[in-house]
Amino acid sequence: KVLAIGAKFCDIVSLTAGTPASYLVTGSRKSGIDAPTAALSGRWSKRIRELRFMRWLIACLVGSFALIEVLTGGGGALAAQPEPWQINLQPAGSPLMERITSFHSLLLVIITAICVFVLALLLYVAGVFRASRQKTPSRRTHNTLLEVVWTAVPVLILVIIAIPSFRLLYYADVIPPTDMTIKAIGRQWYWTYEYPDHDNFTFDAFMIPEDDLEPGMLRLLETDNRVVVPTDTNIKIQVTASDVLHSWAMPSLGIKIDAVPGRLNETWINVTEPGVYYGQCSEICGVMHGFMPITIEAVPPEEFVVWVEEAKTMFARVDDAGTQVANR
Repeated sequence: KVLAIGAKFCDIVSLTAGTPASYLVTGSRKSGIDAPTAALSGRWSKRIRELRFMRWLIACLVGSFALIEVLTGGGGALAAQPEPWQINLQPAGSPLMERITSFHSLLLVIITAICVFVLALLLYVAGVFRASRQKTPSRRTHNTLLEVVWTAVPVLILVIIAIPSFRLLYYADVIPPTDMTIKAIGRQWYWTYEYPDHDNFTFDAFMIPEDDLEPGMLRLLETDNRVVVPTDTNIKIQVTASDVLHSWAMPSLGIKIDAVPGRLNETWINVTEPGVYYGQCSEICGVMHGFMPITIEAVPPEEFVVWVEEAKTMFARVDDAGTQVANR
């Protein structure tokens, strides 16, 4: 609706700007006019130049919004992995990431509009108030209305940004009622996962070396054991570490949470679409920091039940691990 109004305004300005000033003043196209009419005609010419500038500014804004729509537009198959030359966020795989993407798009529109407006204002000032046109520069130093506007408008913009920002923070921070829990433990340099609600089995996930990759696998992102989760299910993720600081990050799900030794951090996910999602450790944790990928496979709930039964036979239980004694 806003773009339609802007386009209509551009049409009006275009029709007005194409009309000679003398015709606007006298109602005819006569070339001979008296001095008062000529002065009025000059003011009309200045007004038309301003309208032409506004037309150009609106065109820039409309073009910027169209570019933003191209850059942030979704569509197509879900690509839960980084792509070559990617400049936008990964497609959202969870409700949280959908809100993050929406907030990012709002901020992109706002900062683009501000940049275009400031650039247009600088060009206008440089053109209209250059020394060759303004022989006697203005000595005006104060304008009450202008000072009120340039104070109130930034405050209004900050309020527009703050409201969805606080709502997003609350949505991400408050964990809703969950159906299951997964515990992720960061180690140098792999991840250990536990399923306490499903017979408490556990397994380690190591990166697959490049020489062992099969066709279709991603370098530095594939693990020998994937974290399997059901779709459309609220899942609590508990994150900790056993040695140094790590960070469990999954961009397409909007998750990045630190793994701190001796501390248990919590977050939650709800994967909406089946597929494979890739992440990495995002906290420098040593020489092999870049080789700690995270691979999540989301499957329908029926397939998840089948996988759990298979996992119980493949992996050990947490309480079955023997006590380890330090060598002396």
